[in-house]
Amino acid sequence: MPTALDRTRDVGAHAMTDLPPDPTLDEMRAALAPLVASNAAFDGWKPVAVDMAADALGIDRDVARLAFPGGAVDMIDAWFAHVDAEMLRRLPPETLGAMKIRQKIAALVEARLDIVAPDREALRRALAILAMPQNVARGLRLGWRAADVMWRAAGDIATDYNHYSKRTLLAGIYAATVTVFLDDESEGQADTRAFLARRIDDVMRFEQAKAKWTGQPHRLSLSRFVGRLRYPPAA
Repeated sequence: MPTALDRTRDVGAHAMTDLPPDPTLDEMRAALAPLVASNAAFDGWKPVAVDMAADALGIDRDVARLAFPGGAVDMIDAWFAHVDAEMLRRLPPETLGAMKIRQKIAALVEARLDIVAPDREALRRALAILAMPQNVARGLRLGWRAADVMWRAAGDIATDYNHYSKRTLLAGIYAATVTVFLDDESEGQADTRAFLARRIDDVMRFEQAKAKWTGQPHRLSLSRFVGRLRYPPAA
């Protein structure tokens, strides 16, 4: 079973290839973020996690700490930004362009889960920190940002009320899916993927039935679809 040091070395070797010779603080933060997360799974979101990440990249520890002036919340913010970027790398426009909107959203959510899967305990600890009263507002902003990145990747260009409702609802379903994911011990997070698929199927059936009852053409509203996924039905 890999240790914190093993995981940091593996991620660090990859990060070093992207770190320029004389990095800015922003570039340093981006390179450190995934390594900090790997360490946080074992050591918590504490300065020691930054120190170990800095050592892996050959960065002075004091300089590395300057990249996260807000402490744990800044570390988590940087990691989530890394997840956003890696998700977009794995699902470029040419890949998403061949999918229907429903498939795009599912693929984007699943990609995020795949990215954080090796550091699931770090995610659990991160969410606990963001749930603290003093961090709730920051946590909501981070959830909004993730939803916004996903919708933009899916091709959404709405600027009216739908822009806000779609992101709010998608942030909710992502949060619900993560809740299932954190306790999912199935291979490849199969139970989490099945949870998401069932909710999608439920909403599709509901929309089709409603169209028959009202006599209106069937038009799936993804905002309503995601909204119904926000809270899993009782077992």
